[in-house]
Amino acid sequence: MPAPKAKSYRGMSLEDLQDRLAEYRRELLRLQTLSSRGTLAKESGKIRAVRRNIAIIKTVLAEKGVKS
Repeated sequence: MPAPKAKSYRGMSLEDLQDRLAEYRRELLRLQTLSSRGTLAKESGKIRAVRRNIAIIKTVLAEKGVKS
């Protein structure tokens, strides 16, 4: 499944964007914890995708004039 693009995030409401941002931050924390333990074999590439999604959402929020 391809990663969502900024265009799809621009159509979301502020609450949805902030909820999605919080969800991605929790997922990133989980993945970083697994990585530091050394048990992140299959999902090692997922960290980059999650960080990219966080950056896209923060960019869209900035465009809308909301601090994240």
